[in-house]
Amino acid sequence: MQFFGGSEISPSPPAPAAPGNNGHMMYVFNRNGVCLLYREWNRPLRTLDAQQDHKLMFGLLFSLKSLTAKMDPTSAAEKGNLGMPQLPGQGCSFHSFRTNTYKLNFMESPSGIKIILVTHPRTGDLRESLKRIYNLYVDYVVKNPLYTPGSPIRFPVATRSFLTG
Repeated sequence: MQFFGGSEISPSPPAPAAPGNNGHMMYVFNRNGVCLLYREWNRPLRTLDAQQDHKLMFGLLFSLKSLTAKMDPTSAAEKGNLGMPQLPGQGCSFHSFRTNTYKLNFMESPSGIKIILVTHPRTGDLRESLKRIYNLYVDYVVKNPLYTPGSPIRFPVATRSFLTG
């Protein structure tokens, strides 16, 4: 992390040795903030219970979306309602942000499904991967007649597909 003086305060962790070691956590939220799926792989520090962690992540996303919408230079009439899902390419949105220890990658579908991948900070652009995960969600969850919308995803096949892509 660099401050205005340009001195390095805390260097980024080394790049992962194996290509499969980039992912730390994955969240899938519906438009109401219900966590439909949560998986973690390389999360060394567990300080919160799962419910609290999900609330904090959804709150972070809501705040970042509100911030980017308020900073959007377009007129208020073009912005629409704050917090409402926007179609890809509409308005001002964010796709990721990076700290010295992780990178948060984000995608929101037009139906309000939010997919978050927390990865190594040196991981590249994951927008296409997030779209692929969303397509798997549609194929294995939305199209499944046994799935009740808004309930957590508990299908082993769907979970395995999300994780292996």
